Amino acid sequence: MGGCVSLDLSCDQTLNQTCNCLFGDGNYIHMMKANLEALETTMQELRQRRDDLLTRVSTEEDKGLQRLAQVEGWLSRVARIDSQVSDLLKDEPTETKRLCLFVYCSTKCISSCEYGKKVSKKLEEVKELLSRKDFEKVAEKRPAPKVGKKHIQTTIGLDSMVEKAWNSIMKPERRTLGIYGMGGVGKTTLLTHINNKLDKEVNGFDVVIWVVVSQDLQYKGIQDQILRRLRVDKEWENQTEEEKASSIDDILGRKKFVLLLDDLWSEVDLNKIGVPRPTQENGSKIVFTTRSKEVCSDMEADDKLQIDCLPANEAWELFRSIVGEDTLKLHQDIPTLAKKICEKCYGLPLALNVIGKAMKYKEDVHEWRHAKKVLSTSSHEFPGMEEKILSILKFSYDGLKEENVKSCFLYCSLFPEDYEIKKEELIEYWINEGFINGKRDEDGRSTSAKEEEKQCVKSGVKLSCIPDDINWSVSRRISLMSNQIEKISCCPECPNLSTLFLQGNNLEGIPGEFFQFMKALVVLDLSHNLLWELPEEICSLTSLQCLSLSFTFIRSLSVGLKGLRKLISLDLEWTSLTSIDGIGTSLPNLQVLKLYHSRVYIDARSIEELQLLEHLKILTGNVKDALILESIQRVERLASCVQRLLISGVFAEVITLNTAALGGLRGLEIWYSQISEIKIDWKSKEKEDLLCNSSPYFRHLSSIFIYDLEGPKELTWLLFAPNLKHLHVRSARSRSVEEIINKEKGMSISNVHPDMTVPFRTLESLTLERLPELKRICSSPPPALPSLKIVLVEKCPKLPEAAIREFQRHEQE
Repeated sequence: MGGCVSLDLSCDQTLNQTCNCLFGDGNYIHMMKANLEALETTMQELRQRRDDLLTRVSTEEDKGLQRLAQVEGWLSRVARIDSQVSDLLKDEPTETKRLCLFVYCSTKCISSCEYGKKVSKKLEEVKELLSRKDFEKVAEKRPAPKVGKKHIQTTIGLDSMVEKAWNSIMKPERRTLGIYGMGGVGKTTLLTHINNKLDKEVNGFDVVIWVVVSQDLQYKGIQDQILRRLRVDKEWENQTEEEKASSIDDILGRKKFVLLLDDLWSEVDLNKIGVPRPTQENGSKIVFTTRSKEVCSDMEADDKLQIDCLPANEAWELFRSIVGEDTLKLHQDIPTLAKKICEKCYGLPLALNVIGKAMKYKEDVHEWRHAKKVLSTSSHEFPGMEEKILSILKFSYDGLKEENVKSCFLYCSLFPEDYEIKKEELIEYWINEGFINGKRDEDGRSTSAKEEEKQCVKSGVKLSCIPDDINWSVSRRISLMSNQIEKISCCPECPNLSTLFLQGNNLEGIPGEFFQFMKALVVLDLSHNLLWELPEEICSLTSLQCLSLSFTFIRSLSVGLKGLRKLISLDLEWTSLTSIDGIGTSLPNLQVLKLYHSRVYIDARSIEELQLLEHLKILTGNVKDALILESIQRVERLASCVQRLLISGVFAEVITLNTAALGGLRGLEIWYSQISEIKIDWKSKEKEDLLCNSSPYFRHLSSIFIYDLEGPKELTWLLFAPNLKHLHVRSARSRSVEEIINKEKGMSISNVHPDMTVPFRTLESLTLERLPELKRICSSPPPALPSLKIVLVEKCPKLPEAAIREFQRHEQE
């Protein structure tokens, strides 16, 4: 009888549910098509709102800020609902086909009613997310690390000096340590050891600040370096020196700090900078390097440490380690000649390094005899000990056999002192200048043309305008980079100018007449400026081959820009550009196109546009659609050009990365995506069989950045990047990643590829942040990680300390 009652209730419920679906307030079946259309439209609007917010967040994070928790929460909700909506829309064709009776009914009423109810509910959720007003503030200050760790090259003979310096710093009564010695003796290297030791040793200091002072003493520059370490906001940039001094004094007055000042040439007024005097009470310290013992006295150093040249045995040990035993064994006379050459370096580490590297590949004993003769002769031209380094550098320069290799060397002088030059950018400049061939690799051989180098360098000297004393008419290369130039008002005539560096200034616009008489200009760098657009007159640069507009606010390709028919390299990374329409026909000779982290997302239309660039060799870009990613990899010529790729906002069960197609990939970022599995394939997309010359690995992939990736529990596919140098995995809300390398999956990969058993063997930096479910990095860390310099693990509560220490023990000094 109970069964009868149950059946009656079930029928009643079914009837009621059906009536409600057909005639009730929900009317889910009748409203299904309208709700589906509204859901698609509203979801697209939500995605656009998300993309706009992500752009704002990315801009703030580039400034060093940390996104707000409420922003993270909203983005995570959007990511989840986007996936849910996509799943709903997959069933749309099936459900709409079932509708009948003028869409008031369905052939499967209960199923359609439930589906229509889900659609209606999801539409309301999307509307609710969309109703969230624009975030007035998206990020806040990120706590700065106590110490900025620095890389140190191999050293010999410095251990005892490091201990002496450390002991001095740790004595409570000591406040200021001055390290002095001649140029090239290793003062900066010693200071770097101290910096890194302050990172590793427990010491009680709140913050360690590294400042490069140099010969051209600029108080504003010193203040700026200090404030960049202390404050992540940019409000201080427009302050006066007095206001900056007050801000520095206020912050450091509340901290126990160590200030490391490198390369002092004269006394620095700490009061003018705003640095409080170290006392025994506040426990702060100042350590500086200088060539002059008198500067130590002027700075009132209560302890002085002199660094001398290396003794003969240590100098020979360093020189021999640089040259290498294989070279020394090539001829019986080479070791004796090497010792004589080593003596001419006078125990100076810089000279030993320079000459050692110059002789490392000299296999002919006659070259060694010639080197000994040249060094013996030239040393008489520079009688003073301090000046003898000039003879060493001159020998190294003269040893460059081809004139254009010397031009490559001199090209480095266009950059400011202590500026970190990016290798790939420098090579790009050299290629466009004609110093090396156009194969766009690091093995390019130089050409042999010789020309007189006339360079004007005024970089990093705080210029507010272009100076009047530049001889534009004769200069071949002019560098005004890293200044504070806001406006250009000149119209120079420069018939010989081939390179112009204006990057790193505050330019908001450039008058068209400025480019009027630069017919020979080949390289123009306008990156890191405030530019919104370019003048139409830029088309006057008829010889221009290399143009960098990265880190500007350029929004579109101007008509003038599209007239640069000889342009070979165009850098638009980190710009506000949204479209590359017309680029294929306007700039037919492009070989390098960089769109990474711009607002251009490659789609079907842009794939067609890019295929018009027949000479394209290097492409960086962004993708937010899994199908487009697949389409790119099917176009072999296009995929082979991709060197850096950002996958952002992709929602898919599986994406596949093909090592044969993306063989040139060097950098990969995955942001704000939901991907259950990342598969690696190494078969040609155009051939059935495995290409005999294709690689199952990403041999060039050196950098991987994963941010807010939902779905996978492990990242074992990283094994297919055996030369990975930098790995950064960070998440705000994702709780899926439990381990980086899964043991079972790793073994299955190594069974197919036996040489892929050791993960992270070339790793230099490992960063794991905000991974609440992470339990393991890998089952058994490699016995040696010779290149590892940085291990940063934060907010990974389930990751055992032992696993972290296992990697940290490999960190190199």
